[in-house]
Amino acid sequence: MKEFLETYKQHSEDIEYFLQESLKNTGLLSTHKESTFQELFNLFPSLELVYIVDKDSKCQISNDFYKGKEDEKGKDKDRSHLISKLHFKESNIAFSNPYISSATRSSCITVSIKEGNEIFFLDFRLEILLEKLNLLEINKPFHSVTKAFYILAGFSMMALSMVTIIISLYDFFLYLLKEHISLEMIFKPIIALTLGIAIFDLAKTILEQEVFFKSYSKNSKVEIKLLTKFLITIIIALSIEALIVVFKIAINNYDAMINAFYLIAGIALILISLTIFIHFSQKKK
Repeated sequence: MKEFLETYKQHSEDIEYFLQESLKNTGLLSTHKESTFQELFNLFPSLELVYIVDKDSKCQISNDFYKGKEDEKGKDKDRSHLISKLHFKESNIAFSNPYISSATRSSCITVSIKEGNEIFFLDFRLEILLEKLNLLEINKPFHSVTKAFYILAGFSMMALSMVTIIISLYDFFLYLLKEHISLEMIFKPIIALTLGIAIFDLAKTILEQEVFFKSYSKNSKVEIKLLTKFLITIIIALSIEALIVVFKIAINNYDAMINAFYLIAGIALILISLTIFIHFSQKKK
């Protein structure tokens, strides 16, 4: 819902202009009464409700018209609270702010048009309206398939991260029972734990963004945050591994210290690249 509101707010003028001109081209709304506005429903896929209110009595004088059906529950209801909030333009048309419809339970905007003593109220579903105007990328069949895939992949990654942590701790305690403790055996579980956290955090972000709190619009902030967190975790794991390599070479084979230098230089290169990436990302914002 928040995403819909932000997108609508950014493009509200264009959306209102589109609806205003499109409704003008359909002619007088009163001519659609006989067909219970079904032509409008076919013309506007985002249109989900139409009803008529008397301008003087401020009571609803028609049924609630939906696509393919109508309901008498709204007839004769007092709509003065709606009319009091209307700010008609010179073209006798007014637009509401986005809200949750009590009739359809979906986020929508209402377009009100005055024709004589009648005010026509047309509720447009916000999600479908933004999709039709190419302001949101929504493809429900494809989304269902990708959602199932992300659920499988996300929870599998979580399970594997937990397995990685459990095995590393098991090997560590098993080593304590059989051998003397060493710095290498202390650092190895730390590396495994760090990688486990990185995998778990990646899986959590995937499930949040693609399953539980699906983002329909392109949002580079999420991708930048995910990539930054993941690379930082990898840099930490590689730094610990480089520290182990330095200790092992210093004790056993000092002549191979150049290999440790290459590893540390590689880590430094990744860190510099990440710093440049963060700098330009913030500069772009």
